[in-house]
Order: sequence, then structure tokens, then C-alpha cells
Amino acid sequence: MFRPGIEELVASVPDFLRHRRLGLLCNQASTDRNLVHSRDLIAGVLPGQLVALFSPQHGFFCEKQDNMVESDHGVDPVTGLPVYSLYGERRKPDPAWLEDIDVLLVDLVDVGTRVYTFVWTVVLCLQAAAETGTLVCILDRPNPIGGHLVEGNLLQPELSSFVGLYPLPMRHGLTLGELALLCNREMAIHAGLEIVRTRGWQRHRYADQLGFPWVFPSPNMPTLATALVYPGQVIWEGTNLSEGRGTTLPFELFGAPFLDSREVLERMHPAGLAGCTLRPLVFEPTSGKWQGQACQGFQLHVTDREGFRPYRTALALLQAIQRLYPDSFAYKPPPYEYEYEQLPLDLILGDRSLRLALESGEDILALESSWQGELSRFMALRSSVLLYD
Repeated sequence: MFRPGIEELVASVPDFLRHRRLGLLCNQASTDRNLVHSRDLIAGVLPGQLVALFSPQHGFFCEKQDNMVESDHGVDPVTGLPVYSLYGERRKPDPAWLEDIDVLLVDLVDVGTRVYTFVWTVVLCLQAAAETGTLVCILDRPNPIGGHLVEGNLLQPELSSFVGLYPLPMRHGLTLGELALLCNREMAIHAGLEIVRTRGWQRHRYADQLGFPWVFPSPNMPTLATALVYPGQVIWEGTNLSEGRGTTLPFELFGAPFLDSREVLERMHPAGLAGCTLRPLVFEPTSGKWQGQACQGFQLHVTDREGFRPYRTALALLQAIQRLYPDSFAYKPPPYEYEYEQLPLDLILGDRSLRLALESGEDILALESSWQGELSRFMALRSSVLLYD
């Protein structure tokens, strides 16, 4: 039977947590299969030990919609505990916030994509914990889009930012616990780190194959279908195309008023259509880019999860749209995730030369071949932290 880390903890409390003062980094998606929140579960098995809560981007209740929309500190209405925002004036915990904590528990739903900021919040917590001597304990969860598929170029160090602090590919195929192990070691953080593993997860299994409810971990990640396309569709955040924010299908829908869907399909590299269908449509965002304007574009339907390559598909689309609409297509200007000089698309792609290669018309499959060497080296490094068969 599958059980995530929080259920494993409740079933058998590790001795190192007893009689310790606990903090918990979480949000509203941090629940068990019965939708009971982790803070309540922890309070039930370790009464009186939980002394503070911490929240990542989008706030404790996932109420903040967009990038660089900060959350204030607050008080949890259920427990009365302080809630320290790690997406406000600070993204790394103030050492003072950890003074009364022996162990920082982490229970977050990650979505398997480098630019999703939760992993970098955890890395910054590891750095703060190393400075204060606080133990970090990850209550691990599966990678919802599977832990067996890895895709993309590695982040280049000069483009390090809050959407990438370590050279990962866009789709990394790791759990949050595995990522913490990798970054703690390879970034020479050396914080005290424990992982409460999930039970009964195999790497090829997706979130909807586990008999566990999907609770949206951020406001624009409403379903597993969103998470499956996100490793590619997130690139539209760095352009003037709508990525579907302000619709009921963020990241599945994308487009702009200046597109002609038929032209885009005709110009697409065939490799970009593997495992998916691009269904032409018109949508009108209620917020965000092109608010209140009719956008021609697509809904991206995944028809074969194993054959679909979200990053390749998005790069092929980006190249086709750039070449078709040079006078209308544009890159989003800075800032993006607290970077005020770098082009947002470069931060998202993680390699400025990739953007330039796309602009020059280089073949998508040739580009994929060009990064296979670095990806192979990452895969070898990755194998040393895998916790699940």
C-alpha cells in the first residue's frame, strides 16, 4: 500500500522527533489521504511539540496567484501558531525564526520541474539550518509526474536564481527528499538532514495511480494534467503569450491574439507533437496577460504520457511562433522571481545559448542531442540519491 512520508510518520514516529521542538514547512496541500492537514496529524502524535509553521510561495492557503506576489507572516487560525512566510521580504529563513526549533519538518507537494520554487525554498531552509544547527526532516512524497523520465538541458551557473539554484534539467525525475539529499551534498550545505520515505511508490507511477487525492499545491496547478505539461508550458511565462493564467486550465491553454493556430501547426517540428494533441481554440483570460482579449491558441492534450516530452514540445512551439510572428512575439522583460537584469526566458530555460539557438532556427532534435552529454553526467550523479526502485 502506498503511503507518503506524513502517513509513515504518523504510523511510526521516529525516535529523533520525540521531545523535540518542531517547525513545519507546508501549505494547504499538505494532507494525508483523508485530507487531514499535516499540522493536525503531527499535533496528534507529537502533542505540544509543534511551535511554528512556515509557508512557501503562494502562501499557506495558496491564495497568492502569481510570481512576486508576496505573503505576509501570520497566525494559523486553527492552532494559533505563528506562520512565517518564506516568500516575502525573505526567502531564506531568518535565523531568529529557527531559534526555538530543534527540527524543521518539510511536507510539500512538488511537481517535478526545476522552476517550481518549492525545492529552492527547501534548499534555502537547509542553508539556514546548517547555520543554526537545526535538523531538517523531509516528509517525502512521490514525484507526481513520475520519477523515471528526465528531460532538458542543465541550468548554467550564471543563470542561478530562485527558479534554479543548482544545475538540474527542467524535468528532473526526483522527489523532494531526493532533491534535498542531492543539493545538501553537491552544494556543500551539509545541514543535518533526515528523510521519512514514502512507502509503496515505484518511479514509473504517476499521482493518479496511487489512490491518493490530488490537492492543488499552488493556485495554477489545479490538476495532475497541469503538472504533466508544466515542464514545457512554463516557458510561456517568459514571453508575451498567455500561459493560461486567468482561465480554468492554466498551462494547458496558451496563446495570444496575434496567433493563427493553423499556421502554428503547419510550422511545428513533427517531433514536438509526440504523445500529445494540440487542439486549436480561442480563450479569453480574466486576469494576467491579454486580460479580456480573445486569444487564439491551443489546449495541450497529453495522449501518451510515456512518449510525451513537454519540454521538447514547448521549445518546438516557441521556435515556430518566433519565426511566424517576429513583429508581434516578444520576450517578457525583467523582473522575474527577484531577478531584475536577466531575461526571464533565459532564467526559465537555464541557458542563454539555447534561446539564441532557437532564434537561429537550429533543429530541435539537434539541440536535444547537444545536451545529452551533460544530461548523462547528471543522471549518474542522480543515481546516487535515488531512494525508490
